Amino acid sequence: MEPMLATPATGPTGLPRGSAWAFEVKWDGVRAIADTSSGVLQLWSRTEREITLAYPELDGLAAVQDTILDGEIVLMADGIPSFTALAERMHVRDVRRAAALAARQPVTFMVFDVLRHASDDLTRTTYDERRVVLEQLALPRNVQLSPIYPDGQELWGVTEQLGLEGVVAKRRSSTYQPGRRSDDWVKAPHRRTRAAIVCGWRPETTGSGRLGAVLFGARDAAGALRFLGRAGSGLTGQKATSLRKLLEEHARADSPFDEPIPVEDARGTRWVDPVVIVDTLYLARNPTGRLRQPVVRGIRTDTDADPWEQP
Repeated sequence: MEPMLATPATGPTGLPRGSAWAFEVKWDGVRAIADTSSGVLQLWSRTEREITLAYPELDGLAAVQDTILDGEIVLMADGIPSFTALAERMHVRDVRRAAALAARQPVTFMVFDVLRHASDDLTRTTYDERRVVLEQLALPRNVQLSPIYPDGQELWGVTEQLGLEGVVAKRRSSTYQPGRRSDDWVKAPHRRTRAAIVCGWRPETTGSGRLGAVLFGARDAAGALRFLGRAGSGLTGQKATSLRKLLEEHARADSPFDEPIPVEDARGTRWVDPVVIVDTLYLARNPTGRLRQPVVRGIRTDTDADPWEQP
């Protein structure tokens, strides 16, 4: 089942106010659906890809029988959820490696919704009614109920101070709408992120041959591939090695972009098929749509790329 999605808002002024809304922390992790309706635990990504093997420390969820939960898998670094720290876990498919990583640095599943419980479909019930069901569940180790707060403006200030990702507002009377981006959920991040399509890469200028930068883009409403910019920040260590190896498997002779690329960006670029997606953190977008000060946080296989939007 595809998860319900939130509509983006800009800063605290974009958050709704009043008692008709509940407010939650926006966790910086990987969205996941936990499903035990078949009698065994299955974890599914936002793109309906099974990811159960990667997170063996969440096996205790199997005890919550005949239930479908929605939440965010997070990994703490210095007490703060870190997508960068989680990136190593997302692509693990080897059972032994997954177990070793889980023992060294376990993830937490922050549960914020329930779609089914005890054979009952809860998607047509209200947020408040689903929350009552959630609060009665006996959640296992490494699983927590994401808290709710009555004041979005106050939560905005606290999450900013603590270095958390942002705030999500949810209409208390709303139903759960699978696969739909709804105005009943509104998200306001402190930092801007996007899943972008890698279209080319450049080696380091030192002659080391290592990955130095990537060029990425997004598809507009007509399907054309538009240029978002070039990033070298964040491309270090195993992350850079893994990404380069993956990109070399998709090499092509020409640019996949549907628009001209600035000469200073295109020079020395090795083009690739537009199939690899990376998570990027950035300050803002300039009037042409290019990201300002982008940082690559990791490869994403759990979600589709974000579409092009006019800046």
